[in-house]
Amino acid sequence: MANSQDSYYLSLLALAERFRTQEPANIKACVQCLQAVLTFRPPPKVEARTHLQLGNLFTQYTNNSQLARSHFEQAWELSRNIIGFDDVKFEASVELAKLFQKTGSMNAAKTLLRRAIDLSQQNIFWHCRLIFQTAQLHIRENDFSSAMGFLQMGLEYTHMQGVTYTHLLFMLSKLMVFLLVLLVSHHLKNGQVKSAKPALKQLQQSTQNITELSDQDLVPNSSSEFFVWLPREQLCVLAFLVSVMHSVQAGHMEKAQKYTDKALFQIEKLKSINAFENVSLLNSLEIFLHEHSVMCHLVIGSKESAIKEISKICRLLQLHPSLMQAHKAQVHTLLAVYAMSMNNQEAAELQFKAALKSSSHHPSNRELWTFANLNLAIVYIRCQRENEFLAIMDKINPETLPSQSYSLRAAAYYVQGLHAFFTSRHDDGKRYLRESLKMANAEDLNRLTSCSLVLLGHIFLALGSPREASNMVSPAMQLASKIPDLHLQLWASAILKEF
Repeated sequence: MANSQDSYYLSLLALAERFRTQEPANIKACVQCLQAVLTFRPPPKVEARTHLQLGNLFTQYTNNSQLARSHFEQAWELSRNIIGFDDVKFEASVELAKLFQKTGSMNAAKTLLRRAIDLSQQNIFWHCRLIFQTAQLHIRENDFSSAMGFLQMGLEYTHMQGVTYTHLLFMLSKLMVFLLVLLVSHHLKNGQVKSAKPALKQLQQSTQNITELSDQDLVPNSSSEFFVWLPREQLCVLAFLVSVMHSVQAGHMEKAQKYTDKALFQIEKLKSINAFENVSLLNSLEIFLHEHSVMCHLVIGSKESAIKEISKICRLLQLHPSLMQAHKAQVHTLLAVYAMSMNNQEAAELQFKAALKSSSHHPSNRELWTFANLNLAIVYIRCQRENEFLAIMDKINPETLPSQSYSLRAAAYYVQGLHAFFTSRHDDGKRYLRESLKMANAEDLNRLTSCSLVLLGHIFLALGSPREASNMVSPAMQLASKIPDLHLQLWASAILKEF
């Protein structure tokens, strides 16, 4: 009877694999075969591997995360005490931790990964992979201290094991990802474009060096060296995204669009060959790139292209609902800025308020919250709604701004200057704008420099000083044409015509 049962489940396993690998794959039939295997009470190893396969299928082909989680949990429980069954044991822990992370159960994911790390010390490949995954989990929570602690653990482990290749990977992660990518991102988040430039150049050079390596240079010498955490393609897309962020903040829109196109091409290439394991990261990178592309198009005056890019973002978020919460406030903000460019102040106000409501639930969105308030203030200034402006005055005071962003503080001085101009307080306006100009020049914030110069020129013109006005507006016009910023060029041209 036992032999008969063995033949049943072995036949079902073979049939399931056939359904999975045929063209096109019949996933439903594959799942049914694997579920039937479990009814024959197969040996623990077969049962554990079957649960793992089912978990992977439900994760890859359905949205039933609860069922996938159940199978991964059973695979983990069955395999963790089986000696020499590491591939199932640790793959189950890795995939289960990803599901925990996806559903926001970060503590459960960290607890599981720590247990798996303890069990994997005799397996170099899985031990290193689990350490990297745990470090990445801490990074997502902005807990860089804990992340560095795990990377240090990996560094010491690979040194003791004498695994040179993986040892270098940990060093690479610490030196390149945590120093260069995070350093550039830190400066850009704080609006320090000029300060970010040296690290950005190093990152771009490092990426170029890695992409120029031939595949032969990367052939591992031992099984432990098959471990790769940062594929060249992933690093390339990440470097392009950071370059896009830098170019947008620096006011180099054509360069930003060039990097965006290259990154999106690389993403499409990866999608077409199904070479990217971390699909959720790939989708996030794609959305970030489209968000920056919207800003580029709005600045250069391509409003039709901007709304098409926003539409692409919405479609991507519909396809990947798990990303909606993280990008909801950004989409509202982009729609609001688009509405401002169309001079639809009512729609802009509604979208900025929706963005503020969405971002208030996430402390990490402090910069976006500040950006939305600053632009909402501009809407109120344009519409001469003084009471509404005064109601949010404390939220945009450059001296008490909740954000640590250098560029947002400089922008706050600009908004104060704009308000002073509209309320005919010209001396206050000049004082605020000179502060904004000083800060913008210090960090190569070219758009803000140009805006401040044009508004200063407008104030001097209102005061009856055309010469001083020309000294402000002419360089602003040149800078705006280099960006290029269509709105600023039109504004500067209108002032120059009045001389």
